[in-house]
Amino acid sequence: MAELFRTHDWSTSPVGEPSTWPQSLRSAVQLMLANKHLMFVAWGPELAFLYNDGYRPVFGNKHPWALGRPFKEVWSEIWDDISPLVDQALAGEATWSENLHLVMERNGYPEDTWYTFSYSPLRDESGAIAGMFCAGAETTERVLAERRWSALSMLDDRLRDIADPEEIAQASAELLGKALNACRVGYGDIDSAAGTIRVGRTWSTPGLPDVTGVHAFADYGTYIDELRRGEVVSVANIADDPRTSARAAQFRKLGIGAFIDSPVVEDGETVAQVFVHAPNPRIWNEDEIAVAAEFANRTRAAVARRRADEALRESEVRYRTLFEAIDAGFCIIELILDEHGRATDYWFVEANPAFERQSGLDGAVGRRMREFAPDLEEEWFERYGHVAMTGEPLRVEGEAAPLGRWFDIIAFRVGAPEQRRVAVLFNDITARHSAEKRLRDLNETLEEQIDLRSAERDRLWNLSQDMLARADYGGMMSAVSPAWTKVLGWSETELLTRAYATFMHPDDMPPTLAAIGKMADTREPARFENRIATRNGGWKHIEWTVAPEPDGVNFIAVGRDLSASKARETELADAQEQLRQSQKMEAMGQLTGGVAHDFNNLLTPIVGALDMLQRKGVGGEREQRLIEGALQSSDRAKTLVQRLLAFARRQPLQSTAVNVVELVTGMAELLASTTGPQIRVVVEAEKDLPLAKADANQLEMALLNLGVNARDAMPDGGTLRISADLERIRTGHRSGLPTGEYVRLSVADTGIGMDEVTVARSVEPFFSTKGVGKGTGLGLSMVHGLASQLGGALTIDSRPGLGTNVALWLPRTDDVAAPVTIPTEPTGPRDSQGQVLLVDDEELVRASTADMLAGLGYGVIEAESAEQAMLLVEQGLEPDLLVTDHLMPGMTGTELARRLRDEKPDMPVLVVSGYTDIEGIAADLPRLTKPFRNDDLAAKLATLGLGAADGSSAHAHKS
Repeated sequence: MAELFRTHDWSTSPVGEPSTWPQSLRSAVQLMLANKHLMFVAWGPELAFLYNDGYRPVFGNKHPWALGRPFKEVWSEIWDDISPLVDQALAGEATWSENLHLVMERNGYPEDTWYTFSYSPLRDESGAIAGMFCAGAETTERVLAERRWSALSMLDDRLRDIADPEEIAQASAELLGKALNACRVGYGDIDSAAGTIRVGRTWSTPGLPDVTGVHAFADYGTYIDELRRGEVVSVANIADDPRTSARAAQFRKLGIGAFIDSPVVEDGETVAQVFVHAPNPRIWNEDEIAVAAEFANRTRAAVARRRADEALRESEVRYRTLFEAIDAGFCIIELILDEHGRATDYWFVEANPAFERQSGLDGAVGRRMREFAPDLEEEWFERYGHVAMTGEPLRVEGEAAPLGRWFDIIAFRVGAPEQRRVAVLFNDITARHSAEKRLRDLNETLEEQIDLRSAERDRLWNLSQDMLARADYGGMMSAVSPAWTKVLGWSETELLTRAYATFMHPDDMPPTLAAIGKMADTREPARFENRIATRNGGWKHIEWTVAPEPDGVNFIAVGRDLSASKARETELADAQEQLRQSQKMEAMGQLTGGVAHDFNNLLTPIVGALDMLQRKGVGGEREQRLIEGALQSSDRAKTLVQRLLAFARRQPLQSTAVNVVELVTGMAELLASTTGPQIRVVVEAEKDLPLAKADANQLEMALLNLGVNARDAMPDGGTLRISADLERIRTGHRSGLPTGEYVRLSVADTGIGMDEVTVARSVEPFFSTKGVGKGTGLGLSMVHGLASQLGGALTIDSRPGLGTNVALWLPRTDDVAAPVTIPTEPTGPRDSQGQVLLVDDEELVRASTADMLAGLGYGVIEAESAEQAMLLVEQGLEPDLLVTDHLMPGMTGTELARRLRDEKPDMPVLVVSGYTDIEGIAADLPRLTKPFRNDDLAAKLATLGLGAADGSSAHAHKS
């Protein structure tokens, strides 16, 4: 620009020759020309425009014409937008504009541009404002790039709830069009072989022609081969590009000056594209092309997904309609066996709508077969029993004489073998069997009966849904019934002029022809299945019954379409597999709960005996250390059982006031040993933190789960930070909790982190990112469930590479934390506390509990069942306290307590159970969970208003 300043003709410029410029202007121009940034000076009454090299790209084809001309003339198209800023600068006040939108005509057509710049006043030698100075930068690319990638991030949210594929394409086009500042955007399916594109709904600016419909690429240029290869086609100027110049007029009719065609390739073939149109020539940058390509792929995926969903829904409706309308009867039966394992009867478990019509049995579900047909042939029970016991499927035709019907049966086992269930798919073939019999009789006396049976034969021939045919052993058919055309689509002429073997599936042809040949040799009817071609190119499974004619040349064939029954067999197999998986999960939960219950019963006498040995100081110092170690192991076993019961969903929450600071501090060492030496465990907790409403045991387990998750997220080591503080939540908090104060317990790691999709699914049961065998997917789910049950919430903050912070929000409580009971040695004789009726069906548990009660000063009367306890009371026993197991054979402990309280309402009751859930136990009955120590029993009795007397012995009586 310095050279241009020296050679430029300034005679027509308002600013005049440079030699006449004042020093103030010369200094400003020298400063401007020496700088590479976008700058200009406007001087004099007409604001003559002087600019540097950094400003030249802004002018486009206005350079060098604009040099020295008045500002308003140079930028007439944006003068209304910037003149207020110019006036402000000329008034002596500097301005600053950031990302100002200006529509410029610098290349012969309007363009959207954005600039960040400042205007400053320039003064002459007298100090008067004689012009202005501008410094800035063009931010068009940055603004458009932000819009483009913002639109891309919005795309999935925008398309998520749209069901119509056409609406998906239009919504995507609108987002992309606005992001790229285009005049039209659309999506279309490509027929690569035909070289055409079918365009649905598009987005465009007002006034543009509609382009929906089918277009041939040849009408618009020579770039179809690039699209077929999966290459993006970008044209900056349709008139100059050799691929489109010959068809420029066609483009102009549609308002297109430049475009991007971004193809979608699936399995090596171009199947769709997104097109972006600009009204004027435009150079597309790599960022714009990449955004268009990403939109194309995501739009295609969304459209394909919705179309697949629609096809699936339509398929489900078709198959459900087919099942309900199927002619074949279907039922599931459950076999009844005698003491020798022989099937003697069966229950009807399930039946379809066609069952009654095919079987003649009304209201069969829930009833036994013998109720309908006491004299049914034994072979039916033997057949179904064999299927149930061996799992071998059955295909048979047979007569049920008491029902007066013949049946065509397919039977196979469903469910577990011990369920003894069989699925039966059947057709009433009484009419067909009679027809076949009549057909045989007709063949034997054909000459005598031909006139009599002609009308009946014709009626059967024309109305039968089965395919009937007369054929010879040479391979041709001489007659076919109308059902052939209905089932297969072939015309009668086509069927009679082609060898019947040509309609057979190649794999089925040899066995089929062999069966027909054997029938010709034996002169006996035969049955077989094969696949026959349909007119539309498919295959249908057909069941054939063929019988020879007396002439030795021809035979009669009856074919039944098995398509529906084959589809039903597949559905039943799928349903059977789903049922097995469901039963497996149910059995897992039941097994876990049952094992934990048995462990509690086993632990109770062990804990009781060890507790007694400790209290009585048996042995020396070494023996007492061993007893203390055994008690600690028993406590750990008790905790393990509680966690097993929690997994089996039998562990209720014991909500109390919990000191979170003490709990976290106490867990620090365990967490440090669990996470290993590579991970530094840091605890940060406010000393005066209020108490929280929680279950201490469950909270410890939740904290351990979160610690293990954090460890697994830091394979190379890191920092695990556990913090606890008090937060006040207001309306609209992300946790969704009501307003109030909450204790926030946070577990943060510096691990690999999670993306938004993984965070959203992290609390789903069985969702895990740890790979097969490395996690159950239950950890975060259990923690989330714990927070919800306590009236709190769980929040997760995570970003890939930056770690994860899981926060557990617990309600603050003003309750007093439960005091720790410190057992003391008895110092004097105890007085009797009264008589206890102790009931438990486990002898060892009962003996251990009796010893504890005796040690607490109670007289103990034992009973091994609720019934025995009732008998003792009826014989005159008047206990002061009832301590009973809950689950026992016969009457439960809860039922016993109710009956005794009916007679003695004020009698204290304590229910003891190996299960920790409260199902079946009334809420008003105090409960104690096995196993327990002497102190646990004493503390629970104290809550009933009872206590241990001071004494060292008490009378114990057993009965």
